[in-house]
Amino acid sequence: MNDPVLAIDFGGTKVEAALVADGLLVEGSRFRETTGAVKTAAELDDAVRSVVTQALGDRTVTAVGIGSAGPVDASRGVVSPLNVPAWRDHPLVSLVASLVPDVAITLAIDGLAIALAEHRYGAGRGARNLLGMVVSTGVGGGLVLDGRGFAGTTGNAGHIGHIEVAGFTDACPCGGFGCLEAIASGPSSVRWAQAQGWAGSTGEELATSSDPIARAAIERSARAVGQALASATGLLDLDVVAVGGGFSHSAPDYLDLVRAEFAGRLWEFVTKVRILPAGLGSEAPLIGAALLTEQ
Repeated sequence: MNDPVLAIDFGGTKVEAALVADGLLVEGSRFRETTGAVKTAAELDDAVRSVVTQALGDRTVTAVGIGSAGPVDASRGVVSPLNVPAWRDHPLVSLVASLVPDVAITLAIDGLAIALAEHRYGAGRGARNLLGMVVSTGVGGGLVLDGRGFAGTTGNAGHIGHIEVAGFTDACPCGGFGCLEAIASGPSSVRWAQAQGWAGSTGEELATSSDPIARAAIERSARAVGQALASATGLLDLDVVAVGGGFSHSAPDYLDLVRAEFAGRLWEFVTKVRILPAGLGSEAPLIGAALLTEQ
């Protein structure tokens, strides 16, 4: 077995860390703490310290890969996750470096980590052009183009959550209107359903509710995702989109609803794209964070 890499996944609900070797999580090295919109910057820092120190134990690593909800600025090592307001231009790389000194650290958007993992080991194996995507607390994505991860200048390439979708006007914290994240994420879908009179409060309740409003919210999310993916495929000539994240499982036919949005489009280079469930489940962000260190 090759020497392990420390992988960190920071998102709007949780932060996780684990050791990864040869594409596998080292047994007993995976640890998780909650994050969220109400946590202070100090509490979030403590959560990162907790998972990193537990994952490391007394072991050494050859590199550290960090996938974070975006936007990120990889050149400066800072992150500003929109759904974690306490962190704006927050020095996540410096924080991790204080815990793991003298080791190279690579930061990128979490969607790129997922795309790399799905391309190497998951649903996108063999694809030339792939978008890895998460529909969860937020909506994120990352790109593999011509078989290589594509981060862009700042590390945010592929952030499909802030593609503006035609026909929607939902306000987004980024300043845009009709952004996919503001329409299709779990919390956004809950807010829309509540505005229509639904009495529930979480994405999990939305997924299990028999209320027609709940179903309409899920269909609305999938429709927006489908529109965004059609646009992304038209731009990038994608072969595969691997979709993961908890809200993508809000209905058994969620991906069928997404695929239905491609119906009626004429161009084969768009309609050929395969929209698949992510193959690596909840391990993809950590496996992909480790792969960031190879970029």
